[in-house]
Amino acid sequence: MIEREITERVALCRPDGRLNSEAVGWTRKPLHDTSGIGRGRYARARNKRWEYWNVTTPTHILALTISDISYAGVHEVWLFDRATGEVIGANAMAPFAVNTTLPGTLGQGPARAHAADLAIAIDEVEGGTRLRAITSRVRFDVLASRPPGHEAMGVVVPWSDRLFQYTVKDVARPAAGRLWVDGVRREVPEGSSWAVLDHGRGRWPYRVRWNWGAASGIVDGRRIGVQIGAKWTEGTGSTENALVVEGVVHKISEELTWTYHPGNWLAPWRMQGERADLTFTPFYHKSSRTCLGVVATEGHQCFGHYTGWMSESTGARVSVDGLTGWAEYVAQRW
Repeated sequence: MIEREITERVALCRPDGRLNSEAVGWTRKPLHDTSGIGRGRYARARNKRWEYWNVTTPTHILALTISDISYAGVHEVWLFDRATGEVIGANAMAPFAVNTTLPGTLGQGPARAHAADLAIAIDEVEGGTRLRAITSRVRFDVLASRPPGHEAMGVVVPWSDRLFQYTVKDVARPAAGRLWVDGVRREVPEGSSWAVLDHGRGRWPYRVRWNWGAASGIVDGRRIGVQIGAKWTEGTGSTENALVVEGVVHKISEELTWTYHPGNWLAPWRMQGERADLTFTPFYHKSSRTCLGVVATEGHQCFGHYTGWMSESTGARVSVDGLTGWAEYVAQRW
């Protein structure tokens, strides 16, 4: 598979709202103007916009989601205590995404959500991205740093000129800050905490399935990030697979084979290809299921550790042994 690297700014959409063919490709830094999502009469109610951040620390896993799926805002703040296994989550659905703010283009403004028992704020600041969230039991304030020269894989996945997705998967961002659980302060320690962004802007089919995996950390003294995906990109000519070494993206333009066991989600997963051979061993399974008539979601997100290797653009193999991250399967009707 040959994927075109885009190196100059480009609009994702044409003036009529259809996909701009010049936008199809991948990038090392955000170059796509996605402000045209929502324009035109094509694929109404298919527009989906979101920011998902996950932060892994030695003691906790934190996550926040702000999303606008056209007819609703769907938001979440989630925390997992790695020592006790306690899970604290807060979810909210806002009709027509009321009190939801998302920038038209990544980095071009704040993101906000306020509904029910949660409030979320995401802001670009000097040196990185500030992540804040509060619920009745949990509060956190974390800086996801952006080291000089740090790259993030972006890619456009085209199903058609009416249905398409732009995603930025930014892995291995050093994180630091504080969190509070029931008023008790805990540290998000610098040097052993990592943030990952899933930024999405697009127009989706009604039914879709996907796999996504990511991991971050230090291996052999180098900052390593893993980004892999499957199912939703098949047949499009695009992939979302990449290895990040010391902030440099090494794009992997092949579909990986995922092997896992539905119904036994804590069994080891395998992800394999010519440039990757990974084993993922979960320690926690987060399951979610929603059915609201024509809208339904089934999700299985497992957190655990990766072993194996991925290859750089030169062909050199890079160990990912011991990286903490996740792998997931999601089926959507939306």
